Amino acid sequence: RLGQLGEERALQSERLRLQSAGRPDLARKVVWVSQDLGDGAGYDILSFDTNGQERFLEVKTTTGHRLTPFYISRNEKAFSDQNADRFRIYRLYDFARSARAFLVKPPLEKHTNLEVEVYKASFS
Repeated sequence: RLGQLGEERALQSERLRLQSAGRPDLARKVVWVSQDLGDGAGYDILSFDTNGQERFLEVKTTTGHRLTPFYISRNEKAFSDQNADRFRIYRLYDFARSARAFLVKPPLEKHTNLEVEVYKASFS
């Protein structure tokens, strides 16, 4: 539920950012991809910069502080690598009190410590 609330907040924020920049046409095109199409795209929100270039936002929300660790899937990581110029982690923190946000730009290794935490086990 927290993730969904964070994504909704990011969606509204992106639309407001574009409207405030004089681009209501682009604000209307912002899409909540994970809600409308499912969670496998590698990002949650399709937005735009003020020139109309697509921005792919993966929203990570916490009620914790700015440096609270978060999980990123293999698919999200691969998508960030393939679309580094347009992909951003939209990090929402302190969500329960006074939500704040910042963006993390790829390469993610430059700004975070990525650790393998989960293994997939299959039978041969």
